[in-house]
Amino acid sequence: MALALALCRSVGFELEPFELARAAQAAEHRAVGVPCGVMDQAASVLGRRGHAVLLDTSRLEHRFVPLPQSIAIVVVDSGTARRLSDSRYAERRAELERAIAAIGGRAPSSFSMDELGTVADSARLDEVLMRRLRHAVAENARVRAVVEVLESPQPDWQALGALFLAAHESLRHDFEVSTPELDALVELAYDAGAFAARMTGAGFGGSIVALCDRAHAAAVARDVRAAYRQRTGCEATTYVTSAADGAREVG
Repeated sequence: MALALALCRSVGFELEPFELARAAQAAEHRAVGVPCGVMDQAASVLGRRGHAVLLDTSRLEHRFVPLPQSIAIVVVDSGTARRLSDSRYAERRAELERAIAAIGGRAPSSFSMDELGTVADSARLDEVLMRRLRHAVAENARVRAVVEVLESPQPDWQALGALFLAAHESLRHDFEVSTPELDALVELAYDAGAFAARMTGAGFGGSIVALCDRAHAAAVARDVRAAYRQRTGCEATTYVTSAADGAREVG
């Protein structure tokens, strides 16, 4: 996204943020053959300090959700590298696309978990496609629930933690993109005092993200690294951070 902004500025060509994100997405598709979504690119250009970004990728809409100042974000890199072009990411996306096609092209965000059984039965989805679709439908519902928690005058951190854990378990069992290392890190993050944790990104390696009280963030990061080393023999890298502004033109 930084390169895209620089190129646009060099020729005096302006694009709306989502248009620019879609152009960068198309570049990934063409250059490396990864059928990625637009979330990473959109988050990179839309980011706002102190806020989460609620993305609706089916409508290409977004809004900002304030994050409490007491929250710190701890990113934990498992040390297990992944390359999406070499992983089963494309397979998972294709499976979900087949499930969506079988139900008439309806977006997973357009119906509830209560409707899922009827919709899946009508489409005669097999077990694998059912699980892929269930993850997408449930994840959309969880995202909406997380927004409700964050926008509450008194956020319920226990409820937020349950939503994050349910999301991770869905990625682990229904979408099948987690790894033993990521599962261990999520468990260790909760043990260390984080009130929410889950894998982040496309899976098959990579990182988890945890939320915790800012005053305890450094201790959480330290304890997770130590416990992970003891359990797996692997070295994790931690980053204590916060939501920041996205890519911007400067100068």
